[in-house]
Amino acid sequence: MLELLFKLLEITVIIALLIPIAAMLVWVERRMIGIWQDRLGPNRVGPFGILQSLADLLKILGKEDWIPPFSDRLVFTIAPVIGAVCVLMSFAVIPFSPSIGVSDLNIGLLFFLAMASLSVYSVVLAGWASNSKYALLGSMRAAAQTVSYEVFMGLSVMGVVLLTGSFNLREIVLAQESGWLIQTQFLGFIIFLIAGIAESHRLPFDLPEAETELTAGFHTEYSGLKFALFFLGEYLSVTLISAMSVVLFFGGWLMPEPFASWLPPLVWFILKILIFVMFFILLRTSLPRPRFDQLLSFGWKYMLPLALINLLVTAAFKLGGFYG
Repeated sequence: MLELLFKLLEITVIIALLIPIAAMLVWVERRMIGIWQDRLGPNRVGPFGILQSLADLLKILGKEDWIPPFSDRLVFTIAPVIGAVCVLMSFAVIPFSPSIGVSDLNIGLLFFLAMASLSVYSVVLAGWASNSKYALLGSMRAAAQTVSYEVFMGLSVMGVVLLTGSFNLREIVLAQESGWLIQTQFLGFIIFLIAGIAESHRLPFDLPEAETELTAGFHTEYSGLKFALFFLGEYLSVTLISAMSVVLFFGGWLMPEPFASWLPPLVWFILKILIFVMFFILLRTSLPRPRFDQLLSFGWKYMLPLALINLLVTAAFKLGGFYG
């Protein structure tokens, strides 16, 4: 009974921390983009504009939670909840430190991939239920983009599974005590990262919600709390892909021996995640948005062959005894 209560407390604390983190990422993104583009960024609400996220939240919650009369009310309401829940569920298998983590599933990696696949229902249902041309086009783009790139994401991590012999994320981290997998799976990491950007609909792969083409894409008709849930899902996706990149390729909470004693494992894990989050943010300011046909062509013509080559080479080296 005590163990169950402790686990419920751990789940509550993690969820209670993740939601404010997503809100703070909005401020971090605006400040970083402002610095990158040599402009001020948010600087009015609180010191360095740090309360801007709170002001935005109060503004969103104060807006009318309007449901278009031409929409499917039930599906329209459920769609943003599906997206937020799928992302939050994915954090259940993330090992934050040797002792912190909601679930130690033997199929943790498969669970993450399953939640990533289910999250596409959120944007598809949102676009369909909105009964709007722009929203429907955005959801169709999201479906094609997500279904395509999750194939390459799944193939990119199979090299990690081959080398570690496990789908358990905690065991994958512990298998990197002798060396991070980025050394042998660099190509797999690049493919996973690109697929992760596409899965989270971040620039330059934000084509499902391209403002210049589709107003706001699949969430054109959303406002208030429902719109906030889509935003929450997007920024949590950035944190999730960053955390998975660290777990699979950069040793999770592990650090080389001279540095391991400097900080607790949880702090090392968070610092690694922050580096990836900064990369996601600065990528937005650096690359233009491709055409949608270019995005899909790039996936099937380049990402798929490279993912298969990485898997075949890893398997050959493993059979040859080069990887122990």
